[in-house]
Amino acid sequence: MTKKLVLYTFIDAFGYEIYKQHPYFLKDIITDKQSLKSVLGFTNTCLPSILSGKYPQEHKQASLFFYSDNSPFKWMRALSFLPGFFDRFRVRNILSKLVKRLHNYTGYFQLYSIPFDKLAYFDFTEKRDYFVPGAPFNTIFDYCVENNIDYHCSNWRKSEEENLDALNEQIQEAKIKFAWLYLPSLDGTMHMHGTQSIKTEEKIQLLDKQITKAYNEALKHYDEVSLYVFSDHGMYDVTKGYDVIKDIDSLGLKYGEDYVAMYDSTMARFWFKNPLAKEKIIHKLSQIEDGEILSDKALKEVKTYFEDGHFGELFFLMDPSVMINPSYFGKNLINGMHGYHPNASGSNAMLLSNQSIDNSIVSITDIRKTMEQELAV
Repeated sequence: MTKKLVLYTFIDAFGYEIYKQHPYFLKDIITDKQSLKSVLGFTNTCLPSILSGKYPQEHKQASLFFYSDNSPFKWMRALSFLPGFFDRFRVRNILSKLVKRLHNYTGYFQLYSIPFDKLAYFDFTEKRDYFVPGAPFNTIFDYCVENNIDYHCSNWRKSEEENLDALNEQIQEAKIKFAWLYLPSLDGTMHMHGTQSIKTEEKIQLLDKQITKAYNEALKHYDEVSLYVFSDHGMYDVTKGYDVIKDIDSLGLKYGEDYVAMYDSTMARFWFKNPLAKEKIIHKLSQIEDGEILSDKALKEVKTYFEDGHFGELFFLMDPSVMINPSYFGKNLINGMHGYHPNASGSNAMLLSNQSIDNSIVSITDIRKTMEQELAV
């Protein structure tokens, strides 16, 4: 029998519009490419969509935090009286690790800049690691187990160099049929430096060399290698920030009694305690020129509608290149950001392959379909 490896390589935030600016990328390997529509949200929403082949309203991982009367973080309200030292990134990062261990979370967890007194109103979505079988939704790794397919998956907690080395070892043993290579750091490079910086160019050149090396190594040990390189969303260069929190605070409403809000980097989500608060907040948001309220119809169109308002009774989304600043996910304006409307061209993800990509593959939710088709063969 022909020995075949199906190798899927994930590059965080390498959107199709950015890929087009770097035509040298894997040009001697790739024979087909496709722009893919992403989903509303961030990587924590996109990856479940890729792994499951489902949209957010189906896999229910639409955001990291959601309002809950039974928040596991109520005890952290006491920390709001601590000095500003505890709002520093390094301190928050250490505290995040302690909280994660305390609650036995196995998935990605980060407190970001969420005020401690506000955190007491929220629960966390990604309690379990979804890169192992038995996640809260069916993934490609469940498919592999169910069909007795030997596979390798990068450890998202480790560095890219470690994950490339681990893949290389598995390739040399030539026992696996499917591999998921996780390369997320381009996202951080573009957040910090923007899409047009020399740092971003150098990172993409390095990725080109690393993936080419892994592919060539695979060709030494397998008769056939199907390579797919894909992303979850794109990236925009940030041109301005807007203080949505200041606008809402100016209304004189009381957080927790009149409303609850989660201010993501590009999206504000609200839950209302009374009709007057809802009316005032909607009126204020409608005056902001740099964003829009997403209607129920709009949320249904992007398949992120939850009738019970689980992830928000109202969504306010900023226009591309505009950040909510400050937000609960960061206090400073940065050079690159994503998480805008999926219909915006700069939000598009990409899929590259040395195999033919069917025209029906148009969304990141379709990537799972290509995986199963390759593995079925």
